[in-house]
Amino acid sequence: MSITAWRSKILHFNGDPAHSDEPGTIMVYDDGILVIEDGHILAVDTPEALADMTRGLNVQHLPDSLIVPGFVDAHVHYPQVDIIGGYGEHLLHWLDRYAFPAEIGLMNFKDRAKDTASFFLDELLRNGTTSALVFATTYAHTVDALFGKALKRNMRLISGKVMMDTHAPPELMDTAQSSYEDSKSLIGKWRGKGRLGYAVTPRFALTSSPEQLELAGRLLKENPDVLLHTHLCENQQEIARAGALFPEARDYLDVYKRAGLLTDRSVFAHCVHLSDDERNDLAKANAAIAFCPTSNLFLGSGLFDMSAAQQAGMTIGFGSDVGAGTSLSSFATMNEGYKVAQMRAQSLSPYDAFYMATLGGARALHIDKHVGNFTVGKEADFLVLDLAATPLMTRRLGKASTFEEMLFALMILGDDRAVRRTYVAGKLAHDRDA
Repeated sequence: MSITAWRSKILHFNGDPAHSDEPGTIMVYDDGILVIEDGHILAVDTPEALADMTRGLNVQHLPDSLIVPGFVDAHVHYPQVDIIGGYGEHLLHWLDRYAFPAEIGLMNFKDRAKDTASFFLDELLRNGTTSALVFATTYAHTVDALFGKALKRNMRLISGKVMMDTHAPPELMDTAQSSYEDSKSLIGKWRGKGRLGYAVTPRFALTSSPEQLELAGRLLKENPDVLLHTHLCENQQEIARAGALFPEARDYLDVYKRAGLLTDRSVFAHCVHLSDDERNDLAKANAAIAFCPTSNLFLGSGLFDMSAAQQAGMTIGFGSDVGAGTSLSSFATMNEGYKVAQMRAQSLSPYDAFYMATLGGARALHIDKHVGNFTVGKEADFLVLDLAATPLMTRRLGKASTFEEMLFALMILGDDRAVRRTYVAGKLAHDRDA
């Protein structure tokens, strides 16, 4: 038995602050102690409340720090990490010019896929992301590479083989049947291994035939514990093309719904241009949205309607969406999410933002029974954030008169330098100062 303890400012959530003002929804400890036993949360409370439990323990004091749960990235593409910052295109042209060539580059190179996966996962940990829902490519070996490297790092990570059998570069296309068989094989190989999970992953309606989408739906029925991960209503040109390819569908979401892909385990990235019908259908199905502000702004896709999604009662997590997204940092994502809300005359509070980056993301990915907050018994994925990471942060946060003001300044000024340590299942996975 191994028990360790850390003393610092602590923040975590027991509920969604956008939907509840009940006491205990937001848990703030200006001076708190987090106790870990064998990689799981044993207790979190004030030093006075835990005096008996911590007596005799070597409690690590962390001044000028904030402990939070590990960040959760609800939508990201690991093969695209090498083409982040590709200039001058909107979504569909960007895919042709940057994303597809990057994925083709991994076609016959297992070692390159492993190297890319290693770099990507190390960057996640350096930025404080301990869990993620990740696109691979249509090549099964790229899924193997990512899962193998994540297993070595003991990360709670979900991914799947991309399904794409039409309107795509020939080198990337599979067939409806081969995508079904390959996905089924990968589910059997990796699902539940370590802390890994699987997601059935048709890229989007534009690159899948009706037959392939139906087989993706069959995979969901055959494997009720896997997720559905795809894109929805990101770009107006994309929406128009989906309408032309599937004229029988009422709208873009209906393409997925007809194939059995709209469930309470579905995660739809972007959802920038939802109709009222689509938003209501998503909410009724208890599907989740991955809000990807840096990529929506970078590709000029549009401004996500946060208030409408919250009012519909939807589960929302943040997605970095690298490589169209411009950073793997959840700080950058929260920062840009706030600005998107501002442009819509809405408000994204720092509590809402940190909730979406932690417990909200975990709920979106259906891993909240394991991670996302500091409930006793959950896996101890957590971060030590440095509130004095830069001279500007030291000066600005030192002038904050409330915890909320301090948290907002951290959200706007923070980056990878603020992530002092990342812990995965109670073990140190990244140390900025090492």
